[in-house]
Parts: sequence; C-alpha cells; structure tokens
Amino acid sequence: MIYLDNAATSFPKPPEVVAEIARCMTEYCGNPGRGSHKLAFAAAEKIFDCRVALCNLFSAEAPENVIFTQNATHALNIAIQSLAREGAHFICSDCEHNSVRRPLEYLARERGCSYSLFDSHINDYYRNSQKICSSIASLIRPETVAVISTACPNICSARMPLDEIGALCRRSKLLFIVDGAQGAGHFEINMKLSNISALALPGHKGLLGPQGSGALIVSSSFPTMPLTFGGSGTASLDAEMPLELPERLEAGTLSTPAIVGLEAGIKALSSIGITKIGAHEAILFQKAHRLLSEIRGVTVYAPRYSGSVISFNIEGIPSDRVANLLSERDICVRGGFHCNPLAHNVLGSHLHGSVRASFSPFNTADDVYALADAIRTVARGKYR
Repeated sequence: MIYLDNAATSFPKPPEVVAEIARCMTEYCGNPGRGSHKLAFAAAEKIFDCRVALCNLFSAEAPENVIFTQNATHALNIAIQSLAREGAHFICSDCEHNSVRRPLEYLARERGCSYSLFDSHINDYYRNSQKICSSIASLIRPETVAVISTACPNICSARMPLDEIGALCRRSKLLFIVDGAQGAGHFEINMKLSNISALALPGHKGLLGPQGSGALIVSSSFPTMPLTFGGSGTASLDAEMPLELPERLEAGTLSTPAIVGLEAGIKALSSIGITKIGAHEAILFQKAHRLLSEIRGVTVYAPRYSGSVISFNIEGIPSDRVANLLSERDICVRGGFHCNPLAHNVLGSHLHGSVRASFSPFNTADDVYALADAIRTVARGKYR
C-alpha cells in the first residue's frame, strides 16, 4: 500500500511511538494528577516531558502554557471562543479550514461577533507578505480582537507569512491565533519570532503522534476561558475552574497514552530534522507536479508552492471517484472538499473539490511514480 493521505493523519507512525504507547498501557498508565502513588506520578512526569518538548519545539514561553487537547479543532475552539464577547470582530484568511470558519460562524450567529476574510493572494503571481498584510490592515476596526491564520492551507503548500503577520498584530495590539495543522512538523514555527498569541496543533499529523492528541500553546497574556468544566486534579474544593494554566483548560482525565505517543513522535521528528523533512517533501512535490502536469486532462492547483501537499483534478472525473479508483490500486489519497470550501473558492476548485496527495518523511520517489502511473491510467479512461 502507498499512503499519500498524511495531511489527514500521518501513517505509518514511527516504531518508537507504537512502543511508547504500549509501554504506557502496560507499565505506568495511572491517572496523572489524581493520585499519590507511583503510577500516577509516572504518568504526570511523562505528560510534563511532552509539555517541555512542545514548548521547546515551538519556542513557547513556558511548559505550563502548553494545554493538551483532543486535536487542533478542539484547540482552535478554545482559543477563538476565549475571545468571544458582544461586538468582537475577528479577521481570518480566505483559506481557513472549517475548524476556524465554523466557530466564527457560530459566534456571529449566537454571540454577536463578526469576522472578515483577508486575501491570501495565493493565485497572485506576485504574491508577497506586504500584499497580505495590507489586506489585513484594511480590515482592522476598533472592535477587532484577533487575526487568525493558517500556517499553510490543507489543499496546497502556500505558506502564510507568519513573521510579518505577527509583527502587524504587535503594532496593532491584536492577538494572533495560528492554525498549525498543516505546518507543524513540515517547517519551523517559532511563537516568539512570529509573535503568536495562540498556536493550535494536531498531534497526529506532521508531529507523527497518535490520533486523539493535540495541543493549544498560548502566550501568558492570552485571555483564556475554559471550553469545558470539571475536575482538574487541583483545588477540588473550589466551585470554579482554577486560574492557573494548564489546569484551567484541562478538565477531566488527560489521555496519557496519546500524549506519551506524541512525545515519542516529536523525538522521532527531531531525530530526522524539520528542515530535512521539508526539503524531502518539496522534492517529492516537484516530482509529482512534473509528472502530473505531463498527463493530458490533469490540472494541478497552486503549483508554484512546493511542500507536503499537492492538489489536482482529472478533467471529467469527480475527485472522489478518482480517490476511489486509486484506492483500488492500493494508493491512499483524499478526494472532495477536505473540510475547506474557503480554500477551494480561492483555488478555483470549488465546484468539485480536488484530489489531494500529501507526503510525509517516509514517502519516496517510487510512491510518486506509482501515483503518476495510476493517474495516467485513470485519465486514459480505462476505469471510467
């Protein structure tokens, strides 16, 4: 099987991830922060180790500012809804995932908030950070509270200029929320340099951890509000959630197996090197672009941006049909709209979505050749 659906979830996981999860389940999976015995202490220590690993990887202020979540969607909901108040205005890019768009729509409908879309200029041949920041600046109002941007859309490899957007937010005294779902593990994200107020992360994609793991990393000045309420393992006599992080935002028992698996994934990632991974994925992208562009009837979207994701369509064949045909040949890709109609509007693939192939450190040039051969066969009409 050739797996090219890493933008949805990375596979296979590094062996050390599987091994650490198994060791946790058999040797030390007590309830962290909820007991005075060695299993609870061991689990709590391993969870803190993962906080430190994430803090170091993304240049966060402190391990206590790392809040564990189920996934990036959970993290984004905490960050966005923490800022919700009557009249609050948000600015987000025109290629945001539904994990940003839907919370904003909810807040606009139910909480008296509003939002505007800035131009990512993905289809602009002369795209640069100045044009993107000018679009953001033109939308700022007195009631604007935050700018929200993906690090990179999930249907192409066009990175957003996080450093420049962060600098604009600093000058404008706005908070800066970043969806790191398609950036983390593929290229460097530095919270300090980019002035990021809140960074949402999935553990199961580029960080090579298991599903059910994720994190929200916040700056000390970010005004956090709990999304869920309950036991925190501390201050049990208080009726309200604690004020201190991370307990304020971590109601209920944490998933120790998922978190220790995430730490093992980060170690595996670091042993390879993010720069090396990004270069490897760019080479695979360029090879895929060259081969697919040679096939009659194939359109590649946003081909100028090399990275971990390439989207394309075959004229006359729905994208989900193409994905199904590739699956019959043991090639895993994704067809459809990828939970991101905004980005499809930008790329011009809004009518039928696209076929998305996405790479990991473990994909090879042979995988790309196999994909191109299969697409060539489909485009010739053998399986129509």
